[in-house]
Amino acid sequence: MATFGDRLAAAREQASMEQKELARRLGVKLKTLQGWEYDLSEPRANKLRMLSGLLNVSIRWLLTGEGDGVSEPGDHHDIDPDVEEVLADIRALKLQMTSSIDRLGRLEKQLRLKLKGS
Repeated sequence: MATFGDRLAAAREQASMEQKELARRLGVKLKTLQGWEYDLSEPRANKLRMLSGLLNVSIRWLLTGEGDGVSEPGDHHDIDPDVEEVLADIRALKLQMTSSIDRLGRLEKQLRLKLKGS
């Protein structure tokens, strides 16, 4: 199943745009756009609207895969099931890592606050 990042990358490629160009047109850093495409973060509502307009897809499609959009990378049925399983494991691991990084940041902040209060 395609993720938000998969759909964003597919729509950008369908529009024949490089990451750098789309980032410039959105007024964001390249690293920010890459974070969206790699499912490490998500854009705010105003950037979603801009993405939708620039890439000629619906916001609903970007978020859920339903509605007006482009053919998703996951729509191709010629991918080996074993490869699909590995890709699913990679996506799951990326989500776990992102969650762990967020938790680590919260713990670090708590520690700094406790040390500051001491």
